[in-house]
Amino acid sequence: MEYPQFVGHIFELTSIDLSKYKEKQMKRRIDALIANSGFSGYQDFFEGIKSDKELYDTFVSYITINVSEFFRNNDQWELLNKEVYPYILKNLSKKPVIWSAACSTGQEPYSLVMSLSKHVPLSDIKIYATDLDNVVLSKAIKGEYTLRELKDVDKGYLDKFFDKIDKNTYRVKDEIKKCITFKQHNLLKDSYFKDCDMIVCRNVLIYFTEEAKKDIFIKFRESLKEGGVLFIGSTEQIIRAREIGYETWKTFFYRKDGK
Repeated sequence: MEYPQFVGHIFELTSIDLSKYKEKQMKRRIDALIANSGFSGYQDFFEGIKSDKELYDTFVSYITINVSEFFRNNDQWELLNKEVYPYILKNLSKKPVIWSAACSTGQEPYSLVMSLSKHVPLSDIKIYATDLDNVVLSKAIKGEYTLRELKDVDKGYLDKFFDKIDKNTYRVKDEIKKCITFKQHNLLKDSYFKDCDMIVCRNVLIYFTEEAKKDIFIKFRESLKEGGVLFIGSTEQIIRAREIGYETWKTFFYRKDGK
């Protein structure tokens, strides 16, 4: 079996369209996984993930490239607090609806709730947090993190919003979890949320083809309210943003252009 055939079979099995990812990068990652797992090639590996649920989950987690941190790129979170949240609360909604797309193990949506709690009551916060990978969503829902994972969480937040489980582990309090709805979601296939005040999708689309990225940015725009905000990663940008209906607002922040 050659790589293009493997891509087709994977789509039939998982609904994950590998053809939308940058081929050179993705093929290299999959080839390494196959070799490290002791399989002889694409056919052998595909038969393996069809029959072995643990291997299937490992494959999905591996290709979705799950990397997440609390308050990643802190200067962007400072901008969020000083300018973006006040803009949303003044111009869009006093009870903001935010979508954390490709949320991985949950650090991002929990960071959103904690930072937004400085501006509005927890009862007024609604976050949708989605990812393709059910394994990382399970960790996100559980909400348990080590001190190493919590290194960038302010002590005030740690004391207020986490329960200490043991000397090295903390769990997010239920009052924070109640603000978030976790759900499996495929950005390339599934329907998108509507009437979002802000969408956060950071350091994920760099792995997609330019065509796939453009399609996703267009769908994100359709999901936002007029004037809604899209927050992307520090390694990303929207090429010809105005042509697909975005105003370049601040570094890494775009607004839906109503024109």
